[in-house]
Amino acid sequence: MPPLLRALNSRNYRLYFIGQLVSLAGTWMQQIAMIWLAYRLSNSAFVLGTVGFASQIPILLFAAINGVWVDRFDRRRLLMATQSLAMVQAVALAVLAWLEWVTPGLLILLAFFLGCINAMDVPARQAITVQLVDDPGDLPNAIALNSFLMNATRFVGPALAGLVVALVGEVVCFVLNAASYLAVLLALSAIRIAPRTGQGAGALDALREGFRYVLAHRQIRRSLLLVACISFFATPYAVMMPLFAREIFGGDARTYGALIASAGGGSLLASLYLASRADTGGLAHRVGRAAPAIGAALALFAVTPWLWLAFPVVMVLGFAVIVTIAGSNTLIQTWVDNDFRGRVMAIFSMAFLGIGPLGSFTIGSVAHGLGIRATLVVCGLITLAAGLFYRLVLGTRPLPLPE
Repeated sequence: MPPLLRALNSRNYRLYFIGQLVSLAGTWMQQIAMIWLAYRLSNSAFVLGTVGFASQIPILLFAAINGVWVDRFDRRRLLMATQSLAMVQAVALAVLAWLEWVTPGLLILLAFFLGCINAMDVPARQAITVQLVDDPGDLPNAIALNSFLMNATRFVGPALAGLVVALVGEVVCFVLNAASYLAVLLALSAIRIAPRTGQGAGALDALREGFRYVLAHRQIRRSLLLVACISFFATPYAVMMPLFAREIFGGDARTYGALIASAGGGSLLASLYLASRADTGGLAHRVGRAAPAIGAALALFAVTPWLWLAFPVVMVLGFAVIVTIAGSNTLIQTWVDNDFRGRVMAIFSMAFLGIGPLGSFTIGSVAHGLGIRATLVVCGLITLAAGLFYRLVLGTRPLPLPE
């Protein structure tokens, strides 16, 4: 394989990559269709914020303790269980939407159920990567390719979902997502890695050990705080995107899908950039430059009156978010001791995905009264300040390079 794809030399990772490529495309289609359906049924920013809150708050509540099980048990079997349950959720959503029984309340309930599944699935997927590559030196490339997977499908899935929803409705997106889980289940069944067995102290003691480990490592702690700040103030812009598509720019589901796909295009470029790097040298400083760019792009997007300008601005925003989040993920996974990998990646999941629903709920509530433009401008300025502070700290107390 060329250097950009060197992690694909490993058979197990290659199988995992192919299965996830199909499954994540369906996941993005369902996410876009679900958010659009919630907006179509309610016409409410508050409901959109609540759906985002319900889908991710379980990660904040349960991911940390689930990280203990990820460190102790067979991660492959854990993933097969979570992916099977996610397929059941997609089938239920398709049936309810087809029968026209779905309501905003049911959407919130189904989003919460999927969030509970993801509270185990996300840290398990983050932690299993190191087991899938034959050469430990390929781990940074594998993490970058995971980000590429997410964002390549994020680029294609929303645009396709917008077209499908506009032509035939949301149900087809839900059905396609349910079918896509078969690919990842087949891939996981073909992967051969050594199983993990339960060991160590009690679950609560192991959980406390994980938090103490994070607090004791300044580099990991600092990266997690930056990720949490961006997740609260910046990433909820995607949940508010239907309001911009319809009320600000006068569009429809295709406009919404195109805006999300533009962010996905920027994210895809960022993932390719990270995958092309030979090592992690200087990556912390790249993160320090990208973090303030998130706030600037978010504030500019909030005030732009033209749809044609919104597309490149959102692309820059998507690029900066992935450089910051995926770059921080790579640094943390490079620094972390393997015995704590599941717990630390669970805490990373909390900072990235668990804090997000608090931001979605808060920003959706504030936007309901203050207005979406003013709310996102404030969020952009706060993110800009946090990014500049992170960059300043890097300049005064530089991070050591990971080995």
